[in-house]
Amino acid sequence: MARAAGTVTAPHKLGFLATLRSDGWWVEPALVAVGLSVFLGYLTVSAFLDEWAFEVGPYLTPVFEPKLAGVSDYFWFSPALFVLWVPIGFRATCYYYRRAYYRSYFLSPPGCAVGDAPKNYKGEAVFPFIMQNLHRFFMYGALVFIPILWYGAFRSFYNTEEIIRGVEAETGFGIGLGSMFLCVNAFLLMMYTFSCHSFRHLIGGGLDCYSCSNFSKARKSLWDRVSVWNQNHRLYAWASLVWIASTDLYIRLVANGHITDPNTWSGF
Repeated sequence: MARAAGTVTAPHKLGFLATLRSDGWWVEPALVAVGLSVFLGYLTVSAFLDEWAFEVGPYLTPVFEPKLAGVSDYFWFSPALFVLWVPIGFRATCYYYRRAYYRSYFLSPPGCAVGDAPKNYKGEAVFPFIMQNLHRFFMYGALVFIPILWYGAFRSFYNTEEIIRGVEAETGFGIGLGSMFLCVNAFLLMMYTFSCHSFRHLIGGGLDCYSCSNFSKARKSLWDRVSVWNQNHRLYAWASLVWIASTDLYIRLVANGHITDPNTWSGF
């Protein structure tokens, strides 16, 4: 059969991982896969380690904030599960994280101009991927956690316990390294939420005119600010993930007596 005029033969074979790219395109998805596995894996395990002390003095690991229950007698249940379903749902449906794990885990595709894994692609219209459409609702829940996390951070500056791990401690206001961990954690998680695409739409979406009223002008001004944050959404996504894992680990090491927290209460 004669080839139609103007058609071009593909210069390479099509299929999984097929590409003309000569750069190290695979480095980013490989690093993302390792990073997500390490930090999300640690947080998943940590949520079930409620028998490994997660609270000391005024410090409470953010994985259990707010603490709605005590230590469970069942290894498969944890008080962290009362609160983690909202942050987990928010991150799992996040637009950036979708891109990250679609490329790194599903290889769909693993990179721009790279052949993806064979599949019967149906988009996000079937279970479980249809759950991605709940992202904005998880975002509403994530907004509730911002003041909760800041409350935990501010609470860490006031110690109410006189005896901590059998050692006499001063009560009242003070400051420790754990306080700094919790404050930075609250800030990064706040900025991760505020830089969210859905939050940006919540602030400035649905308007036909930005200058028709003082209210719409105010929304436009705030939308401009959120748009700047949105440009750094990937940075906040990773920084907040790494920091919450680091904060949890630090507080647990202090609570279980493995390290000493430098603070003004001198009790732990």
